[in-house]
Amino acid sequence: MPEQLDCVVERVTFHNAENGFSVLRVRPRGANPGIVTVVGYIAAIAEGERLLADGEWREDRNHGRQFVAAAIKPQPMQGRVQIEAFLSSGAIKGVGPSTARLMLTHFGDQVLDVLEKTPERLSELPGIGKRRAQMIGESWAAQRSTRELMIFLADSGIGVARAGRIQKHFGPDAVRLIQQNPYRLVREIRGIGFMTADALALKLGLARDAIERIRASLSHALFEASTQGHCGLPTDELIDACAKLLGIETERISEAITLELEAKRLTRNTLGGRDAIFLPWLYNAEHDIGKTLLQLAKGRPPWPDIDVEKALRWVEGRTKVRLAPSQRAAIELMLRSKVCVITGGPGVGKTTIVNSIVQIAAAKDADILLAAPTGRAARRLGESTGREAKTIHRLLEVNPQDGGFARNADDPLDCDLLIVDEASMIDVLLMQALVAALPAAAALLLVGDVDQLPAVGPGQVLADVIRSGAIPVVRLTEVFRQDAASRIVVSAHEINEGRLPELSHRDGDFYFVNAVDSAAAAEKIVEFVAERIPNRFGFDPLREIQVLCPMRRSAAGVEGLNAALQKRLNPRASQPAAPRIERLGTAFHAGDKVMQIVNNYDKDVFNGDTGVIVSIDSETSTAIVDVDGRALEYVDDELDDLVLAYATTIHKSQGSEYPAVVIALTTQHAIMLQRNLVYTAVTRGKKLVVIVGQQAALRQAVSTASTRRRWTKLGEWLGRRAEG
Repeated sequence: MPEQLDCVVERVTFHNAENGFSVLRVRPRGANPGIVTVVGYIAAIAEGERLLADGEWREDRNHGRQFVAAAIKPQPMQGRVQIEAFLSSGAIKGVGPSTARLMLTHFGDQVLDVLEKTPERLSELPGIGKRRAQMIGESWAAQRSTRELMIFLADSGIGVARAGRIQKHFGPDAVRLIQQNPYRLVREIRGIGFMTADALALKLGLARDAIERIRASLSHALFEASTQGHCGLPTDELIDACAKLLGIETERISEAITLELEAKRLTRNTLGGRDAIFLPWLYNAEHDIGKTLLQLAKGRPPWPDIDVEKALRWVEGRTKVRLAPSQRAAIELMLRSKVCVITGGPGVGKTTIVNSIVQIAAAKDADILLAAPTGRAARRLGESTGREAKTIHRLLEVNPQDGGFARNADDPLDCDLLIVDEASMIDVLLMQALVAALPAAAALLLVGDVDQLPAVGPGQVLADVIRSGAIPVVRLTEVFRQDAASRIVVSAHEINEGRLPELSHRDGDFYFVNAVDSAAAAEKIVEFVAERIPNRFGFDPLREIQVLCPMRRSAAGVEGLNAALQKRLNPRASQPAAPRIERLGTAFHAGDKVMQIVNNYDKDVFNGDTGVIVSIDSETSTAIVDVDGRALEYVDDELDDLVLAYATTIHKSQGSEYPAVVIALTTQHAIMLQRNLVYTAVTRGKKLVVIVGQQAALRQAVSTASTRRRWTKLGEWLGRRAEG
């Protein structure tokens, strides 16, 4: 049961200045149970301070009974004893126990006022000169502002690490500056969102229809729209979204839009003929992509004229592969084009085409670079071509500190041909950086399956390029004989064509398992992953089987299945004494399967990469994670970038392939059920796909083409208005 502990710090056993993690020995106020241990996070702390800690008592295997605090709030100092204890703690530079007693004897109850307003008076004390008095005053000011900020932010939901960044960014006037405009936190402090700042603003008494609030909400609404894939919004839809968000009428929102446009924090143009508003960086990204692709497409390929028929015969002899007419046409188009797109589903020969183009271009002494959005996709591309392939981030030489790229228009890539696989996953910001770094003389080949889910980030680059008609495109549809034997491939194409796949097969690589409802589906999924699939097919349940779900929350959703699979597959999760680390409501143990959910350039791991926790140190909040054979250390706040990954959303699986995939599909997922979602899920499985759920859910998904329009302008920049 959650409790609140009112206590005074007796000793600071450990305090990490970077993230605030602390181990404190405290004396609870009131009843006297003696000295106890509190473990939690606080930006600054000193002996003698009074705290309110919210959390619960736990028994630690190595350290005994501890109070594990979810939040620690410093309280204003009261009384001579507490003030003396604080001053004696060493928290104020130049003040120790004897100086603290001297200060209290001389200034009495006014000592804090002296430190605050007239620290030069400290030189009245024996042994304290002007320089030391100045040092003490400056140290007190730093401590005071930090304490003041922590007290001010105590109930805001802003964590310790971000409070430290706020203090560093705004300096000693942090509280005053935030009070003047809480929405500065959104613009100036990474990781603080509108809702957090808005709650703080309303708590401070800001009116619901204050123009500052409305102006801040506009960028927030557009950013939220970008997380749904939009690059802008029609103005009327933006106004409606803000009115709903703020709980106000719409009249003042147009005034706020005008002010934000004048401040150049928003950009105005059109979308599909409708007046629209954009975040400038997304607007510029689509504009830059369109302009660059059109310029690239005008030029001649960088290699000398090629006798295509002769080249095709040569590559067939070299690879011992007989090219089909559709493959020959695709290769010919690429060899004659500066920019080209090849799209198609599984088994249609995209890999063969890429290999053939690589062989022919290499024979013409072309410098070739290969890239893909994710590490797994890059490894697959490298394995299929026998050449090095990199993630786009690595290719562009990402800066781990700021996420920028060393390779750009001023320092372009060194290549004649760039081939990018899994292009459907590329959002507009990454594509903007990629085409900016491409030499003007180079050729570009985009390869991907446009029928899969679009990028998780804003935009639909591949779809817009194809629909624009401005760039040569080859759409492959013929499934080749060696792949036609796979029920995964055949079923995927049937789904993509809007037809229900054959579900009665007893053998093969594609199965449907009926479950009466979501709860039954969840039970069957756990049984299949833990026992039936490993026993029959020999797949490792942790490293070779991936559960995919349309939604996070439901009886057969990601969260519930992760909890059930963790309990079933990891015995440590059921052992109270086993080391664990709890972050954001999730308990991590050694042996857990986890996924990275944001790009981490320092560690060279990216959103969607999976690994297994090798070891846990709960005392230092450190986990060692094996990601593709690399042992990576995650400490404190870095663990917030990990989630359990026994099950994950279908969106998060994009760009990855797994030996075996188990897909949850029930009518409880109705709001998410559409064709490209299930198609994407099925095409993640290489050797085995098992759908567990209800046929009605599969039927609904297969018959529902995507109706979720993404508001993007790239198609228009490329010269023809893209259709929805």
